[in-house]
Amino acid sequence: MKLFKCQNCHQIIHFENTLCERCSSRLGYVPHEGVLTALKADCDSWRRLRSAQDETFRFCANADHQACNWLIESASPDALCLSCRHNRTIPDLSVEDNLVGWRKLELAKHRLFYSLLKFRLPMPTLAEDPENGLAFDFLAEPPGGKVLTGHDNGVVTIALAEADDARRESHRVAMREPYRTLLGHFRHESGHFFWNRLVRDGGRLAACRAVFGDERQDYGLALQAYYADGAPADWQAGFVSAYATAHPWEDFAETWAHYLHIVDTLEMAASFGVSTHPTLARDDNLDSTVDFAPYRAETVTQLVESWLPLSVALNCLNRSMGQPDLYPFVLSQSAVDKLAFIHGLVRPA
Repeated sequence: MKLFKCQNCHQIIHFENTLCERCSSRLGYVPHEGVLTALKADCDSWRRLRSAQDETFRFCANADHQACNWLIESASPDALCLSCRHNRTIPDLSVEDNLVGWRKLELAKHRLFYSLLKFRLPMPTLAEDPENGLAFDFLAEPPGGKVLTGHDNGVVTIALAEADDARRESHRVAMREPYRTLLGHFRHESGHFFWNRLVRDGGRLAACRAVFGDERQDYGLALQAYYADGAPADWQAGFVSAYATAHPWEDFAETWAHYLHIVDTLEMAASFGVSTHPTLARDDNLDSTVDFAPYRAETVTQLVESWLPLSVALNCLNRSMGQPDLYPFVLSQSAVDKLAFIHGLVRPA
């Protein structure tokens, strides 16, 4: 993610903003260009402020629910933006708590789509590709029932309960997870979808098995074993997280999520001009300057060498505020090798 600037008053603005806090200009995001722009009204449409381009836009229909700030070209027949068109099911919005939770889900999903668009990854809707499309079900729990977050053949289900901070934290503690966020869910579950698209359908099965293991082992039994016995004691030597040890599919999805964590956070660090040069260090192991475009990094080494010092600094800053570590993980060489495999998948896209 990066910073943006209001074209009217030059105030710094952020990805989620709908109005400039300084000049009150209406803001909208142009997804195919990755631009958050100030707008001026033009009858029933909007034009970009101070732009030589003559396009007109309208807002995604979900802007009416304060759940989206993305724009659609006026000539498009679609009522929903590129991100919201992937929704298959949303909760009953007449229930106030559902509306509040859904807005949080949409915020996380739009951040995911920012990354997917930056990598130019294939993500057709189910309408465009009924067999291999990507869709999202956002489900509220029925009375006496439970919704499980997961992925099934291109359909990502996110439990609306995950948008409740207290319940999500309770789940995190109960499952002994060091990290659990809405954005993390979206990034992880999208990894399962892209395993199908880029590995299974992309002719990379043998190469993937050589790195992550054979996914043909029984998935249900593997999860049962993980929840019964936990991760091996030495899991940090080969995996990005304990859950990644459950099955090769989960290893891939966890690594995919961490790759997106790293790249997107590095882009924001670069946007702020963040660098680390601790004065007490005797060597340059904790020096970091993000002076490259992380989404276009040549090698995973370039990413990791910047990320490790930055994550140490961010963890220390969080501790200074009495907060848990921002990135409570250790990247072994085996984990870095797996990140390199993910890097090799997304760069050609």
